[in-house]
Amino acid sequence: MNEIDISRIISAVKTLCMEANYLIDPIVRERLRIALKKEDLPIAREILEMILENHILAHEKQMPICQDCGVVVVFIELGQDVHIVGGDFYEAIQEGVRRGYSDGYLRKSIVSDPIFGRKNTQDNTPAIIHTEIVQGNSIQITIAPKGGGAENMSEIKMLKPADGIEGMKNFIIDCVKRAGGNPCPPVIVGVGVGGDFEQCALMAKKALLRPLNEPNSVLEWAEVERDLLARINDLGIGPMGTGGKTTALAVQIIQKPCHMASLPVAVNIQCHAHRHRSIRVE
Repeated sequence: MNEIDISRIISAVKTLCMEANYLIDPIVRERLRIALKKEDLPIAREILEMILENHILAHEKQMPICQDCGVVVVFIELGQDVHIVGGDFYEAIQEGVRRGYSDGYLRKSIVSDPIFGRKNTQDNTPAIIHTEIVQGNSIQITIAPKGGGAENMSEIKMLKPADGIEGMKNFIIDCVKRAGGNPCPPVIVGVGVGGDFEQCALMAKKALLRPLNEPNSVLEWAEVERDLLARINDLGIGPMGTGGKTTALAVQIIQKPCHMASLPVAVNIQCHAHRHRSIRVE
């Protein structure tokens, strides 16, 4: 049994919150550079150049990539041979978020009640935490700040099995089309297919964590991802909704078994910043 003190959890989460808001995945930057080379429309090229420059400035100055520092979504892979000591595990995560958003000068965006008062909690908590028990004696922590502009464009629909693959594709493409420039394209489109209502939505969000240079491990689904990406980019929405060839950098799907009477499909859209960072605590 490996004992891990909550002080290490707090420290890790604090660091991840700041790094996720300051640093961009190199694969994302490479996709944006490729998009810039292919882009013909002058305003689309200018926007892509500004996005890339903003990434460099955020890194150099250790400042947020975007003014919307998002709701903190936390994915935990908790080893079954880990013993948490020194306090409450989930409260340690919340405390790490508090410290990260305070010490990192990150905008606090969480309100305490969705309808009555909508008063800011002042520390960007509570974070949203998803925990999975896995084999091993370590904890993998992934922090994914999710801005409101992209999150608000996400949808779930309980399709009928008879809708089939084209019905599924049309729903996904239509989601991106109706989103337009609101989620700050070029976007990454996370998709969940199967499961049930709540699992489908979670799969769509988890799909965003897969590296952009890794296609779906199932060949048929990898082909679906490629086709959807091409059709979405043919929409002509372009960078920040001003037109051009690059509306999305990737489409990423997680698929699971589902009830024979159901075909759940969820779309979770991510902005071009595509913020997430991970660390393993051993």
